[in-house]
Amino acid sequence: MLSLLPHAVSIVPLPYPRRGQAFLARRRGSIRAVVDEKLETSAAVVASRKVSFPILVNSCSGKMGSAVAEAAISAGLQLVPTSFSSTEKPGTTLHVRGTDIKIHDPSETEHVLSSVIDEFPNVVVVDFTIPDAVNANAELYCKLGVPFVMGTTGGDRLKLYRTVEDTNTYAVISPQMGKQVVAFLAAMEIMAKQFPGAFSGYKLEVMESHQANKLDTSGTAKAVVSCFQKLGVSFDLKEIKQIRDPKKQLDMVGVPEEHLAGHAFHLYHLTSPDETVSFEFQHNVCGRSIYAEGTIDAAIFLHKKVKSKANKRIYDMIDVLREGDMR
Repeated sequence: MLSLLPHAVSIVPLPYPRRGQAFLARRRGSIRAVVDEKLETSAAVVASRKVSFPILVNSCSGKMGSAVAEAAISAGLQLVPTSFSSTEKPGTTLHVRGTDIKIHDPSETEHVLSSVIDEFPNVVVVDFTIPDAVNANAELYCKLGVPFVMGTTGGDRLKLYRTVEDTNTYAVISPQMGKQVVAFLAAMEIMAKQFPGAFSGYKLEVMESHQANKLDTSGTAKAVVSCFQKLGVSFDLKEIKQIRDPKKQLDMVGVPEEHLAGHAFHLYHLTSPDETVSFEFQHNVCGRSIYAEGTIDAAIFLHKKVKSKANKRIYDMIDVLREGDMR
């Protein structure tokens, strides 16, 4: 019968000859040197990832812009005490975690931004304004040669890209700033590229729900639909069901009441031609922290690209994800 009780074991150290002891001493010294070197390298890597540079958020008066401004301070970035707003009275001061942000009218943007660039040469601009301002703002950023992260959806996107390309300006342009949603979009892009036509003949239904003041159709929904189109699905962007009514969001979509003013719920439903097979993709976000943190990741990524004088100038959040710059 086997005993499960532990046996007392006596371990007697073997005597090493003097030469062996000298070898062990040298070996321990070598190991210690390697460990010290690795620790120094790790410390250097950590230090290199701690970057600080000036960032201007346009506009801090909006809920998304305010969240980005707070995330910038949390990340140790230097928040430029200037912003623009068409809703706030010019001269108004906003307080963001100890930093006073002076608000200017959009008509002053070029003059004020030029002064900011003179005072903060390494500044990166983050844009969270309104769809109608996308192209005019991008044209100004490119005219002044300031790198920018375009978080605002809408506008003429083809014109936006042409403007950046023609002026060779550094920019991150993405319809989606949420890290994990970006990973989902990347997976969709890969699937669309590797398996074109995989869903040919399937019927697609798309629903997206956002806070009532979001004026345009979700850029994320458009990007996902584009992938499904490459996978063989026939679908027009006009068919996207856009829900902005708070009552429907509560009753039909299931948005928590406390997040009606800030959420992003998406549902993509696929059905086979004979209706015997169905697929469903869903991603729901409550609040804005996921986008604010991703935006700061994008700004840090762009700052590094400018600093290294990278040849490529236009990036998206998938580039940020691939480079491992998601904190």
